[in-house]
Amino acid sequence: MSDDFDPKTFLTRAPESHHSTRLGIGYRAHGRDWCELSLPYDPDLAADAESGVLSSGPIISLMDMAAGCAVFIRSGPKKPHATLDLRVDYLRPSKIGQEVIGRAECYRVTRRIAFVRGTAHDGDPDDPVAHIAGTFMYTDVD
Repeated sequence: MSDDFDPKTFLTRAPESHHSTRLGIGYRAHGRDWCELSLPYDPDLAADAESGVLSSGPIISLMDMAAGCAVFIRSGPKKPHATLDLRVDYLRPSKIGQEVIGRAECYRVTRRIAFVRGTAHDGDPDDPVAHIAGTFMYTDVD
């Protein structure tokens, strides 16, 4: 784990105009190669006002941010990266009114690519809303 990157500080210092700030994404916890963030329920983020079910976009953003933070935790902030691929498999809609929690792990790093996996859930990690698998490309490689 790189001691140079603190996801909590990163998220709390993000400007008001930052995508994660606008969505309300917040820090929950992290370890040597993982990060857990939260997306509070907001009816304005619903796919359909009648149903109240969250759109997929905010959940994708939550998971992309958690995965990107996991890569920074593992590699350090001096290793800039970009999302190369992020596959999201939705298993069910999130529960209306519930916060969605996203946890991503950076499980392998090569010279050019970081590999991540994770889940999103709305209270029970054993009943996920979605699974993700992704790759991030380091942008500073010679």
